[in-house]
This record gives sequence, structure tokens and C-alpha cells, in this order.
Amino acid sequence: MKDKVILITGGASGLGNTIAHHLFTENATIIVFDVNSDKLSETCRDFDTYIVDVTDYDAVQQSVDAIIETYGKIDVLINNAGVIHSELLVNITKQDGMKHSYDSFKNTLKVDLDSVFIMTSIVAEKMILSRTKGCIINISSICAQGNAGQTAYSAAKGGVESLTKTWGKELGVFGIRTNAIAPGFIDTPSTSAALNEETVKHIIDNTPLRALGNTGNIAQAVSYIINNDFVNASVLQIDGGLTL
Repeated sequence: MKDKVILITGGASGLGNTIAHHLFTENATIIVFDVNSDKLSETCRDFDTYIVDVTDYDAVQQSVDAIIETYGKIDVLINNAGVIHSELLVNITKQDGMKHSYDSFKNTLKVDLDSVFIMTSIVAEKMILSRTKGCIINISSICAQGNAGQTAYSAAKGGVESLTKTWGKELGVFGIRTNAIAPGFIDTPSTSAALNEETVKHIIDNTPLRALGNTGNIAQAVSYIINNDFVNASVLQIDGGLTL
């Protein structure tokens, strides 16, 4: 990791912050994009930080230009920023409008899918221009395979995995590898907010390892992908065997 410049989106908290600190201990230079200025100040003191909305194309372009001006390159992009949204397509228990909110659907895809396109198109161009044999890692989810109650989230993550494989083919000819990590259910605040205790117990009971994953498990997978220069266009599933 020494001398590598690594850009992580959504790195001020949760999984992204664990990944950032893990790679920092491996002597990488860490740059974090996040919208939460307070969290950036609190949890990212060892990193170069930018307050950026990753769905804002112009803001991303300006910030990436600034990074290139400072460091000359970006070796690794980790697209981690996202939201979890749970909502049935049709909820018959709702008296006032049973249909899935279209605004919620669009917002979830904007944050979870559009941002990956925006970040990767801008950073990949810089990698090609600087002849950097870079690495792009997209954080997906096992929900990409479909998960009842998560129409928008599953659609977004399915799109992320399709982009990953497409870019693995397109960018591979430039020596740029693109991969995704699809975590299972990870013990994070966002998971706790999205799932009730009964659902969490059901997940644990149906996982062969009888546990939720932790953010450190995913950070280790990120290191593996960065260090193995023949891994490309792959989706690495880390779910304790839940989807077997």
C-alpha cells in the first residue's frame, strides 16, 4: 500500500471509515469524500478530506481535479457512499397510497448508482491520462440478487454489479481493474436502522456461521483486491455463507 493514493467515498463513518483506517495502517495515503463535515472532522483527522456530494457531477470533478493537482494521481477508488432504503413495491397495510414512492426510488438510485457512475467516469479518465494502473472497488450488496422489501436498493446494487463487470472489460485494457464487494448483513448503524431485531435474528439463524459480519471483514477484502493484480471484473461475496 505504500505510496498508493486511495480515494474513498462515504468514508466519514461506518464501513467506509473502517476501510479508510485499515488502509491507513497499511501506509496508504487516504482521501475521503463525504457530505458530513462534522464526522469528517471527528473521524478523519489523519486523512485528506473533502466535503463533497458524490451525486453532484461538477463538485466531484472539481474535487478530483484538486486531488490530481496535489498528488498527481489516484491509484485506488472505493465507491462506498450510499443509502439503504427498505420499501415494498405495493404495501397493502398502508391505507393512504400502497405504492412504492417514486421519489424514494429515484433518490436511492441517484445515491447508490448514479454516484458510482459519476465517480468512476471522472477518476478513470484521470487514471488513463496519468497511465496509472489503477483499481476501482465498488461496494455492492447481496441484495443485488434481489431482496423482498428493497426494490430500489436491490435495483441500484444490481446496477452496480453490472457496471463493475462492464468496466472490468472496458478499463482492463488500460491496466485498470474494476471489482465489487457484496457484503451480507454487516453489523453497522445503518443495518440496525434498516432492520428490526426479529429480522436480524432470522438472518443470523440462517447464516452458517451464525453471526453478522463486521466492517473489518470487508476492509480485509478491500486489501486483498488491491494487492492481487489479477483480480478483475469480479464480485466478491462476503456473507458468511448466507446465500449458499
